[in-house]
Amino acid sequence: MIKEFKAFIMRGNVLDLAVAVIIGAAFSAIVGSLVADILTPLILKPVMDTLGVNRLDEVAWNGVLYGKFIATVINFLVVAMCIFMIVKGAQKMEKKKEEAPSAPPAPSKEEVLLAEIRDLLKNK
Repeated sequence: MIKEFKAFIMRGNVLDLAVAVIIGAAFSAIVGSLVADILTPLILKPVMDTLGVNRLDEVAWNGVLYGKFIATVINFLVVAMCIFMIVKGAQKMEKKKEEAPSAPPAPSKEEVLLAEIRDLLKNK
């Protein structure tokens, strides 16, 4: 059972998925900070000043924390845009890779031998 588990864990797909989850968590933290620390103060500062709050998650109406919701929507839009840009770039690279001409395959031993026989027959 342990050998099977080890074989499962060491498969490429599982390791790739683990790396993707870790990078995704780090990316989420970066985007969260971008939204909370940069975009929110820049974009929503006038609204927040009008409401008399310092942080977006403090914005509420009758107990409904809609400021948190707005921050989450902005966070989602930034993540979605980043993922879109990554996928678009990957598709562009894949397209260039497909368009590049591949080298012709090397002739097989039979083809080389047949070419030598052909050349010998031509010379006679």
